[in-house]
Amino acid sequence: MKAHFYVVCLGVFAVMALSNAIVPVLPAFASGPAWEGAIYAAYFLGAFLSTLPGGILSDRYGKMRIIIAGLTLTVISGGLLFFTTMPTPVIVLRFVEGIGAGFFIAAGMSYINSRPDHTRMSGYYLAMLNLGLVIGLIASGWLAVLFVRPSLGIGVFTILSLAALIIALCIRDTSPEDAPETICCKGFEFRNIIDLIVSKNRLWYSAIILVGITGVVTSLYPSFSGVPADILGLWIACMSVATIISVLIASRFSFPPIPAIQWSAVFMIGGVLLAYVSPLGFIILGALAGIVMVAQMSVLSCEQDRQGCIMGLFSTSSYLGMTILPFVSGIIANEVGFFPAFLITAILGGTVAILFSNKFKNGPPQGP
Repeated sequence: MKAHFYVVCLGVFAVMALSNAIVPVLPAFASGPAWEGAIYAAYFLGAFLSTLPGGILSDRYGKMRIIIAGLTLTVISGGLLFFTTMPTPVIVLRFVEGIGAGFFIAAGMSYINSRPDHTRMSGYYLAMLNLGLVIGLIASGWLAVLFVRPSLGIGVFTILSLAALIIALCIRDTSPEDAPETICCKGFEFRNIIDLIVSKNRLWYSAIILVGITGVVTSLYPSFSGVPADILGLWIACMSVATIISVLIASRFSFPPIPAIQWSAVFMIGGVLLAYVSPLGFIILGALAGIVMVAQMSVLSCEQDRQGCIMGLFSTSSYLGMTILPFVSGIIANEVGFFPAFLITAILGGTVAILFSNKFKNGPPQGP
């Protein structure tokens, strides 16, 4: 139903905007790159732990039920975060917010990828996701400077998330796109997850590294650049703007997904190093990330009988990268400097290109 699609798009916009609302004002909640990295990563740790269960539950009980559960956790954690400034409670609330986002993202992506027109719809969905990231950055930075209230952006996007939740509660009904999938309802087994992890291990690794790279530069820049929150928000927003453009373009064309992932990893090496000397690196990384996500979702769309589980694993991999890489890079930057943190991140991008290159030695692959 179109109503469900609109709720998914509005919800992903609000959830992503709220997740990024804290980024331009991280120094107001913690001192030093290590604490800032912990606050940033806590959200993705929660999402990492909840996306796979969210995907499995969406297969068993229906996608809209899990979307509503995710929005509920988002609203509660965002409301409490608005009134909190101490680093430890902020980390806990960001973790809870991440759990809510993980439920929503897994169920939302499962809904999109189960549609017959999933390639075109994935472009719209990913565009709204990244538009939320852009608006969250720009608006929260601008509001923080204008009203001298770092958490004001958090409050605004919590209200928007509440609006999405109310609409979802009003339109929820039984539809083919919301119906539970039979494969998981009739006895989902743990070995199914293991089989999926093993059979598509290179794709999961590419999601961890290539998505995690965007989190590294985003989390390092508040301390690395030292610019005001409103300017910083605009810089980082350029990454998501580039992603919006690239996903809308890439979703309109048919291209070999595996080579697209491989070559995107190669160019991401240069994007990371460019980001060390210029904010223009954000544009390169954002555009490449959009191509990568469309290519990865295209590969995974063939698993129509277990989209909840597949999208749960995909989101888990992405959030694992956004959890580990920013946290580790923050520690590296704190101990030995920012350049080693950027350099190691670039090298990790190269490992994806090498792994996908090795896969071609015995002929064209049938899957990742």
